[in-house]
Amino acid sequence: MTTKQNTLPVSLGERSYDIVCGPGVLEQAGTLFAPLLKSKRVVIVTDRNVAPLYLDKLIKVLATALIQSESVILPAGEATKSISCFEGLLEDILAMGIERGTTLIALGGGVIGDITGFAASTLLRGIDFIQVPTTLLSQVDSSVGGKTGINARAGKNLIGAFHQPRLVLIDTLSLNSLPKRELLAGYAEVVKYGLIGDRDFFGWLEKNGQALIDGDQDLRRDAILKSCAAKADVVAQDEKEGGVRALLNLGHTFGHALEKECGYGGDLLHGEAVSIGMVMAYEYCAAQGFCSVEDVARLKAHLSSLGMPVDLSGLPCEDWTAELLMKHMMKDKKVKNGKVTFILVRGIGEAFMSSDVSDASLESYLDDLLARSKARN
Repeated sequence: MTTKQNTLPVSLGERSYDIVCGPGVLEQAGTLFAPLLKSKRVVIVTDRNVAPLYLDKLIKVLATALIQSESVILPAGEATKSISCFEGLLEDILAMGIERGTTLIALGGGVIGDITGFAASTLLRGIDFIQVPTTLLSQVDSSVGGKTGINARAGKNLIGAFHQPRLVLIDTLSLNSLPKRELLAGYAEVVKYGLIGDRDFFGWLEKNGQALIDGDQDLRRDAILKSCAAKADVVAQDEKEGGVRALLNLGHTFGHALEKECGYGGDLLHGEAVSIGMVMAYEYCAAQGFCSVEDVARLKAHLSSLGMPVDLSGLPCEDWTAELLMKHMMKDKKVKNGKVTFILVRGIGEAFMSSDVSDASLESYLDDLLARSKARN
């Protein structure tokens, strides 16, 4: 698989925008941003990890295009996606005296993209924003599609809005500064696209995943563009997740329940939860006869070969119960009429939606999983 294209369109009528991807494209930020801005003023939102790496560079690049910029630097980590941090962000931006023509720039990973996009959707009843994702997870998933939001005590991403960016600018060189654990967490979302609807892409990842993780720039670019193209196609069909877009949540219902129990801290990254959650989805489907045990083994083998988590090993699951995890799942955004819409599979590349998962079958699977995990731990 070789992808030459560096620009991908997300077709949403008047809300359409481009994804520009490639090594060194941050240097083009001024040229690319300028035609999209309602005024030559932006506010860059970033975090304490990303700011030392890219903030000054972005400010200088924008200055060459006569774009005035100010910045807000937030704490790094999932805990930043809280109501209190969101309130502080709004107040900080409003104190700058912004106008409706001001554009927010989200410079960072998924946390920064989510909270900045949500801020843009609410400030002055809605202003523009641009995504500049710097992690693999945000580049292939959260920066594309317009989902924005923050976490609540009740669960992850339960407060937010659909608010599309004006542009997504992906500089693949930013992955060079990413810790390997963060890179692998993002890779889980890349694998997801193969599992949902592209068996050949999953096969390509089996052959090329290790070299991609090790730093091959061409493979990284190709995987990001392929992932973004898959997501852009789904978003164009179903912008606000009324139907097929829910397929993008493969592994997430399980994964979010694990994140909730781990407290959204550093013990379990979102991508790690997705990695485990996808395996859980496949294991559950195999137990129900939907997919083969060979497909489960193939998925686990690929993830394990790269050092990604495939079970609950190392997680504080001693006191977890099936009832507890199911309670978290009932807080999922995809609950309708008291039933969770699960993303299930018939094999690699064959995902489907179902609201007919019985509590008994789910409880049985989770009981078995927890028993195995506690015995192993």
